[in-house]
Amino acid sequence: MARIEHEGGNRTVEPREGGPTRHPSYEGVWRFTAAAVDVSVPQARHAVRDLLVRQGVPLHDEIMDGLLLIVSELVTNAVRHAALLSPEIAVEVAIGPEWIRVSVEDNHPYRPKALEADWGQTGGRGLLLVREIAQEAGGTCDVEHTASGGKIIWAALPLAPMAPGPGAVSHEPVVTSPRTDPSAP
Repeated sequence: MARIEHEGGNRTVEPREGGPTRHPSYEGVWRFTAAAVDVSVPQARHAVRDLLVRQGVPLHDEIMDGLLLIVSELVTNAVRHAALLSPEIAVEVAIGPEWIRVSVEDNHPYRPKALEADWGQTGGRGLLLVREIAQEAGGTCDVEHTASGGKIIWAALPLAPMAPGPGAVSHEPVVTSPRTDPSAP
C-alpha cells in the first residue's frame, strides 16, 4: 500500500480514582492508497487484517473472514473495472464501538449494481457476494458517487455476529456513508 492516513485513535478516560489515563482505542478511520494493479488485492487484504490485529479490534472470526473477503472483492473490482480511469484506489477502514466499515474508492464514474449473474459465466458475482456476506452478518452495503465523479463502494458489519435462532432481529449498523463529507480528501 502506498500511503496510510489515520484519524481517531487514543482517547482520554477519567477513571474513578486518580487522574486521567490514556487507553488505547481501536476506534478510528484509516485510509490506504495503492495503484490499481493486481498485486494491490492481497496487499489491501493483508493491510486491513494487520490493522485490525494491531488495533486489537474485538472482531469475531466469522466477521473477520467475511470482511477480508469483502475487501478482496471490492479491490479486485476496482482493479479490473476502474484502473483505466483510476490508476490509484483508496481503501478506507472505519471502526466504531460496535461496527466496522470498509470502503473502496476509485475515480471511475460507473456505478455497478449487484445483479443476478448468468450462472454460466465465470465472473460477475463479486458485488452479489459482498451484499450476501454483509446481510448474513447483519450489516449493509452500498455504492455512492463522489463529488469528483468517481464512486465509493462500502460495506458495514457488526463486530460480533447476529444471534442465531427464531426471533432474531436484523440489526443493521447506523452507517450511511463512508465519510460524513464525501468531497473531503
